[in-house]
Amino acid sequence: MGMTVWEWFERSSFHHGDFNSLAVSGTRVERPTVTLIFPARNVAGTVGTILDVVHDLRARTGLPDQVIVVDADSPDGTADIARARGAEVYSENELMSDYGPAQGKGDAMWRSLSVARGDIVMFADSDTTDFREHFITGTLGPLLTDPRVQFCKAAYRRPFSQGEKSIADGGGRVTELMAKPLLNLFYPELAGFVQPLAGEFAARRELFNKVPFFTGYGVEIGMMIDVYAEVGLEGMAQVDLGTRQNRHQSLASLTRMSSVVLRTLAMRNGIATREPDGDEPGLWELRQQETYLHAVATEDGLRLDEHLNELIERPPLAHLRPEMASGLCGRARSRPHKNVVESALDTLPLGWRLTSRSRRPSARAASGGRRTRAMPKGPARPAATWPPRHGGSAAAGSTFPR
Repeated sequence: MGMTVWEWFERSSFHHGDFNSLAVSGTRVERPTVTLIFPARNVAGTVGTILDVVHDLRARTGLPDQVIVVDADSPDGTADIARARGAEVYSENELMSDYGPAQGKGDAMWRSLSVARGDIVMFADSDTTDFREHFITGTLGPLLTDPRVQFCKAAYRRPFSQGEKSIADGGGRVTELMAKPLLNLFYPELAGFVQPLAGEFAARRELFNKVPFFTGYGVEIGMMIDVYAEVGLEGMAQVDLGTRQNRHQSLASLTRMSSVVLRTLAMRNGIATREPDGDEPGLWELRQQETYLHAVATEDGLRLDEHLNELIERPPLAHLRPEMASGLCGRARSRPHKNVVESALDTLPLGWRLTSRSRRPSARAASGGRRTRAMPKGPARPAATWPPRHGGSAAAGSTFPR
């Protein structure tokens, strides 16, 4: 019988101070190699400071061994700033380009594994305004000191700041209002994680290569569930990093994030189904609506917005090339910019062979993924229902119970 969440919480919850020795100069010892990856989109205001912190730690201790910034072709100069700080910079759309344009943060993370060389891979957000060395040493600590640990998640307090006002624990609204209640209900074994949606986490590269990646806001909670299925609680840990401050999202953005978190967990819990996409082998997509309807009240009246909210899942990289399951792919590359997945495409079975056809965005996606229908002030109108109902039941194709 596996350990309970209480037992896990006591045994596998650490403090970043437990690993301060990793930041001490002259402590270079034989250890697994480490790749640190920053997915980035329009973070020119923070990425330089973050990489300065990484550079100082690396110059003093050799940790991490490889630093990667995967940029979403940001127009604000993010890539140039990162390159000037010595990071390996890649466009998310050029990595594994046979899969078409990148479809969000999770997709960038998945593609970045094709150029990661470390035995351990750590991901970190690039919009943090108070990034410190212990974010790195703390998150990596359990993996570098205990071979039983396969995956480690950051934990921290999330203050909410607006102007000069700050609420100590007011941040992380999607985590507190959506992710934690869902995990308590469907995956209570994971209820001990303080920040299940944290962007700072690390794992042994073989493990990342064995699990699928959701492409958008579902990547973190999907990762938690899939890692748990792969290694169990015994292989997971969390580390208290203190406090972390990053940019806040609008309430409208948070509601869309929450819907993706909900749909991701619904998929993993069997409420939704997954089917291979016949046109693009290797791309799994939920067979349900890709839009999120958001009704709002404005000064000009009521409005119904329709947002494109795709939920796409990339397959485990180990399915593309068997040696990725054992972490050998990074050592086999002769140059850091070679994309091993692209070079392996011809070896795929016919049913999984990729094409160069990219997903053509709809007119709604091309306009920013939103369609708006306004209801001006005036006499009341008959209420509309969505989706249309037939015979008192949900429209055909709806997969959620109503």
